[in-house]
Amino acid sequence: MLFVGLIALALLALILFQSLRPRPESIILSTSTPPPTPEATPTPHPLRVYVSGAVHQPDVYPLLPDSIVKDAIMAAGGATDDADLDRINLALPVADGQHVYVPRLGEEDPPVQPPSDQRAGEGKININTADVAALDSLPGIGPALAQRIIDYRQEHGPFARLEDIMEVSGIGPGTFEKLRDLITTD
Repeated sequence: MLFVGLIALALLALILFQSLRPRPESIILSTSTPPPTPEATPTPHPLRVYVSGAVHQPDVYPLLPDSIVKDAIMAAGGATDDADLDRINLALPVADGQHVYVPRLGEEDPPVQPPSDQRAGEGKININTADVAALDSLPGIGPALAQRIIDYRQEHGPFARLEDIMEVSGIGPGTFEKLRDLITTD
């Protein structure tokens, strides 16, 4: 009888404990998607960059929009032991469709030309389609100014006339005169 009384007392204590225990608030799950906010920006598409030369795995690689030449080389498995990294600018930003060529030690002239859509007739560089590397090859244009040219045309649209490039901060009449015969907008 004592045993039955202890079991009854234990059950009563358990029921009392359960009834006095605080209940958690209910969570309501919603499957609806909130409307997009004006601040939301679309996800940028990856850059497609062809990496070849003295790298372990030459191929086309998707890279983040703010990638530099060093990132492209790392995507290709890194440089080989015979790579001449002193001949390329590892900090140069890459552009979609760009070809990054890593020369080998002792190699005279790398066999790479800018993509065909960047050079127009007579070897002129099209300032409406050229990437950072092609623009950087122009006299008086370094990587930072090349990027400003690209940023300007992305914001304002293609250059209609050669002279419009002087709207880019850092390009004045003196620089333009050096560029005039080397660039085109066609």
